Amino acid sequence: MTAKPLFTLLEPDAAGAPVRIWFNDAPLDVPDGRSVAAALFAAGVRRFRSTPVSGEARAPYCMMGACFECLVEIDGVPGRQSCLVAVRDGMRIRSQEGARDLPPPQASGTARNEGGKDDAR
Repeated sequence: MTAKPLFTLLEPDAAGAPVRIWFNDAPLDVPDGRSVAAALFAAGVRRFRSTPVSGEARAPYCMMGACFECLVEIDGVPGRQSCLVAVRDGMRIRSQEGARDLPPPQASGTARNEGGKDDAR
């Protein structure tokens, strides 16, 4: 049985110039202007992460940021949604195996959230 791809380009000739990214230490030349998930799919990657509970393989499902099945480590930052991040030359991507590591607790009583505001702890 031959598997058919779930996703195809609407405009196949609209691919950007190639950029080099690295996935699990292997170099991949992919078209610029795509999401990390789309670029990895186009390069033949089918396993993006494993679940923390069973260790089962996972890959992108919705391609719009709702399902969180596409989590990978990008440039040393775990838990990134690969469908929402655009590829760029030199990007280092690793599959996320199990649960991501949590950062060490901060010594002070406040922490900065993503919006730059202080959260009381």
